[in-house]
Amino acid sequence: MLIFIEPRLVLLSVPKTGTTALEQALAPRAEIAFRSRPEIKHLNLRQYINRIRPLLAPLGGPAFETVAAIREPLDWLRSWYRFRARDELIGHPNSTAGISFGDFVQDYLRAGDRPAHARLGRQSDFLTGPDGSIAVDHIFRYEAMPALTEFLSDRLGMPIRLRRRNVSPHATTDLAPAAEAGLRAALALDQQIWQGARQAP
Repeated sequence: MLIFIEPRLVLLSVPKTGTTALEQALAPRAEIAFRSRPEIKHLNLRQYINRIRPLLAPLGGPAFETVAAIREPLDWLRSWYRFRARDELIGHPNSTAGISFGDFVQDYLRAGDRPAHARLGRQSDFLTGPDGSIAVDHIFRYEAMPALTEFLSDRLGMPIRLRRRNVSPHATTDLAPAAEAGLRAALALDQQIWQGARQAP
């Protein structure tokens, strides 16, 4: 999460949506930067509202606006699968090396305690307020990153050039039609948010 005081903007860091590249490009411009450790970097909207926004209240002035990216839900899960298949994770409980994408999806959708490699939430979890409604002011599609960078460039008054970071290795992510249908049903809210997300500044 990056907070820009004068532009009154808070950039939420939804995992696997290009946030590392954005962070590296914009952190020097931010007055407050939550980075490095995932539980700090990836504070969600509810955590921002409950813990961080009260700390900004004494500054006065206009309300801060929130902005985030969301990735096409199935592609988001594929990215996580590939990311956790990289060589340096082999032997770690989070590793998906040697696990098919179909089995990974089954584990992800399993009720109750899931294997470590499949313990992931939903993108919608990062974008909902305390009442469960989608409350981020500006949500852009990850696939429309140029639109997001143009928006941020305009609001921050600076050019933005991103470098690719955290590129996942190639992996086969085919999924049987029935399994894909079940996954899309489970991620229906994420799909709805993605469909409505902005593709232009």
